[in-house]
Amino acid sequence: MEDSPILFANQFVVQTQDDAILLTVGQVQFPILLGGIEDQIAQAQQLSYLPITVIARLALTRAKIQELSDALQEHIRKFDSQHQG
Repeated sequence: MEDSPILFANQFVVQTQDDAILLTVGQVQFPILLGGIEDQIAQAQQLSYLPITVIARLALTRAKIQELSDALQEHIRKFDSQHQG
């Protein structure tokens, strides 16, 4: 695992298909908007889409998605307890 890069993910799509739950993980790089707030709003309104780079597409069984959910919840609890001010 140490040879694999760690990729930042900020977009997630979950779908179901037949007997699997599909998890798509991606990253979007938001554009830099310059100028005052009105300029930034105008620039944002000109955007027709934000490109998302897919970094992983996973098909998981119901049991495996539950295992993933449980592991994430446990790590969220640990993280929160360690980072409480």
